[in-house]
Amino acid sequence: MIGGMELILIVLFIVLLLFGAKKIPEFARSLGKAKAEFQRGQMQVEREIREERLKYEDEDRKKRAKKSTKTKKSSKLEDAAKALGIDTEGKTEAELKKEIAEHVS
Repeated sequence: MIGGMELILIVLFIVLLLFGAKKIPEFARSLGKAKAEFQRGQMQVEREIREERLKYEDEDRKKRAKKSTKTKKSSKLEDAAKALGIDTEGKTEAELKKEIAEHVS
């Protein structure tokens, strides 16, 4: 059986025979440049994904804050209507405002 180290030596010998001793440094530099370019591309993709995730989370946070504000506003309106003895079940904000205005005037 051929082990891992023997296989690597055989491959290196074949590469040496095919390309010659002068071409191997050029080949190694090319591999190094390709690896560096790949890593730069990978980092750029990761950065873009992170930016999009942060953008999505920010939009989601704004939506939740807006919804929370709307709910607080709606509950204050409902509390006022209930204090005046107005039934709030199934009514919109506009309907509640109209009934409160009618009740007050």
